[in-house]
Formats: sequence, C-alpha cells, structure tokens
Amino acid sequence: MASEELAQKLQRRLQLEESGAAAEGEAEGVKGAVAAEDVEERSCLTASAGAELSAKLCRRQDINEGAAQPRRAAVFNPYTEFKEFSRRQIKDMERMFRLYDSGRDGYIDLMELKLMMEKLGAPQTHLGLKNMIKEVDEDFDGKLSFREFLLIFHKAAAGELEEDSGLLTLAKLSEIDVSIEGVKGAKNFFEAKAQALSSASKFEAEIKAEQDERKREEEERKHRRAAFRELKSAFTQ
Repeated sequence: MASEELAQKLQRRLQLEESGAAAEGEAEGVKGAVAAEDVEERSCLTASAGAELSAKLCRRQDINEGAAQPRRAAVFNPYTEFKEFSRRQIKDMERMFRLYDSGRDGYIDLMELKLMMEKLGAPQTHLGLKNMIKEVDEDFDGKLSFREFLLIFHKAAAGELEEDSGLLTLAKLSEIDVSIEGVKGAKNFFEAKAQALSSASKFEAEIKAEQDERKREEEERKHRRAAFRELKSAFTQ
C-alpha cells in the first residue's frame, strides 16, 4: 500500500515537472518571438532612414527601454573660448547681460533686447530686432544666450559686422571698453594686444590683481576693526 502511494506521488511529481517545462518552453518561445520582432522592427527603421536619423531613433528607443547612457552637456567657459577679451571685460559684459535679462532665465529675448536698445538710445523696429538676434542666434531659438551675447562683441572686435548693423550699434553704445576700441578699429587694437601679451600671462596677471585687491580690502577691514576696538576700549575705561 505504501509502495503504491509512493509510486502515485512520484508519477504526480513527474507530470508537474513535465508541464512546468512545457510552460517554460512556451514562455521562452514567446520572448524569442517578441525579441525577434523588436530586432526586425529596429532593422527596418535603420534600413528605411538615413544614418543620422537611425541613430536618433535607436537612441530614443533605448531611452524608452531605460538602456540609454546619459550624455554630458558641454560646459561653456567664456574665459577660454573668448581669449581676446580680458576677465574684466567679460565680467562687464556679464553684468550688462544680467541687467537686461529681466526674466532671469539666462536669455535676452526680443522684448528685452527692445528695452536694451531703447535704454542705449538706439530704438529698433521689430524686424530690426529680429535681424539682430538672427545674426548671432546659433541655436535658432529666437533669443540670445550669454555666449551669443559675447559673440556680438567678438564680431564687432573682428570687424565682422556691417556699419548699419544693429549689433554694431549696440557694441558702440555700450559702456564696455571693447566697443569703444571697436569704433576706432577694434581689429587692430586686439592685434596689438595679442603682440604685447600672451593670453596665458594676461589671464594669470588678472587673477593675481584680483587676489591682491581682495587682500587689500581684507587688510583695510582688519584696520577698521582694530581702530573701532581701540576707540571702544577708550570709552569703557
């Protein structure tokens, strides 16, 4: 009786294992079919589109599947990209950019540029403002980033702007010294500067000057605090 019961259990277990293996095989078959279909779909996309479009489509599919690697955005450094300008000049341009970036979004849009030109005493038409942005709008977003703003002064200094250009007017009317030199002949000015000083030594000299200025300010603050303590002790005696 015991042996018969044991035989039934073994037979039952064998049936379960066989049915499980069959189900697993069926599942693997479904997965294989889906994978084959995905491969076929991707190959069709690649075959029908150009190389660049195919890469974009494949990356989009990878993003959807969570398999895409993140891409690092390039960091913009104005001091290394626009070496013809000194640190002080770039900081002056940055202050001017922030002054008119009333939206605080890192861009100067059409209306903000309109206000800038009005403040500078050279109002422009709507079409003129659009043309100004178009001259340096590298990403075609219809507004000026800080890099594109620097391009205005770069082009003015290199003599790449037409005399009737609104951007040249902006460069001339701003209080940044590079635009004043630009009126006199900025290209020759920067050539003379390049011969007088190398970019590296000029950069280091400006950093040292800033550090010395901060040290002087700190020393002055220490002297003022010491004088105040002496004056305070004289009154408390």
